[in-house]
Amino acid sequence: MDSIPSNAMKRMLSKVPEVTIYFWIIKILCTTVGETAADFLNVNLNFGLTGTSIVTGVLLLIAIYFQFTAKKYIPSLYWLTVFLISIFGTLVTDNMTDNLGIPLELSTIVFSVLLVLTLILWYASEKTLSIHSIFTRRREAFYWLTILFTFALGTAAGDLMAESLGLGYVVTGTIVGAIIAIMTVSWRLGLDAVLAFWIAYIMTRPLGASIGDFLSQTQDNGGLGLGTTMTSVIFIAAILLLVIFLTVTKRDLIPTSAKNVKASKRRSVIWQVAVVVAVLVIAAGTGYYTRHQSLQDALPQGSASSTAAQSFPQEDLANFKKISEDTLAFVQAGNASAAKTRVSDLETGWDKAEARLKPMNKTKWNSVDSAIDKVLRQVRAVHQDANACKEALDALISELNK
Repeated sequence: MDSIPSNAMKRMLSKVPEVTIYFWIIKILCTTVGETAADFLNVNLNFGLTGTSIVTGVLLLIAIYFQFTAKKYIPSLYWLTVFLISIFGTLVTDNMTDNLGIPLELSTIVFSVLLVLTLILWYASEKTLSIHSIFTRRREAFYWLTILFTFALGTAAGDLMAESLGLGYVVTGTIVGAIIAIMTVSWRLGLDAVLAFWIAYIMTRPLGASIGDFLSQTQDNGGLGLGTTMTSVIFIAAILLLVIFLTVTKRDLIPTSAKNVKASKRRSVIWQVAVVVAVLVIAAGTGYYTRHQSLQDALPQGSASSTAAQSFPQEDLANFKKISEDTLAFVQAGNASAAKTRVSDLETGWDKAEARLKPMNKTKWNSVDSAIDKVLRQVRAVHQDANACKEALDALISELNK
């Protein structure tokens, strides 16, 4: 343990909030807004994935510095750090997928291993994983590193389920919501609180993404049609109100002093961790295999995911080409608003078709996906450049015609 005088330890309170209903609400809201904020920087401001990662990383380092130097839990500072780390954790996974071409399956495994190793090192060093004991620099470092890996893992697992396996965000949200509910009931029945907390924490990331997707998507695509901007405004306002409320009422303070926090040495906890992790791994593996096999069985005769010769169905290509041409017509007519609306149909349709089209021809899918990303950045830019939009759309149409 860090060398801190005993009288100083007695005065220090935990640097993180108590886990209340407010904690979970703000956490989910931060997750959703964090993703939309990353999209705004990446697409609307045309920073690109790398630029967004650099900007967010710098802001996160600043927030982490002030969080570490703070002497007590400050709601506004703590939740700002969570907000930024939610964006950065998402970007880590997105960079691995889009820039490095690492499959989401591998990302999920890698971040699962990193998360487990971090928790093991944390426990070996501090003899506890309780968030009620974050009153030393080392524990706080372990805490924020764990938070980062939970966001990266939640992003990878959520995108794998919703996009690569084609379940969609509503179904994905339902599944992870059910897991959170099971963890809550199990905790009430005696499951270790720390174990239940970290599993639920991971699952809130895909849950938040599902809620945001449901609110922002058009009604034709199964959403409420609020749009990403309105959804972000509502969620940010809710976060600010809740943080102000907690700052004033102090309902989320942990009054336990350092000397009253006891390390858990119950052998039953080890068995609980082993059983719960084993059940989750088996359930996830079985579900993945079953869904992946059904997608493989749905491929046209003679095609295989390992080849790059299979062409996409002409019906899909014609649909994406039609949307692209419509968007181009709006751009040339100077109707930026209509172009942005129409290009959303392209994004939604492409995401929904990923699980079906990508196994047919990964090379072709990656090429079209990259072209669509460029179109989205240009069409949705705050200051839309008609020539740049036309160039990106022409490149996409050409790619679809190949």
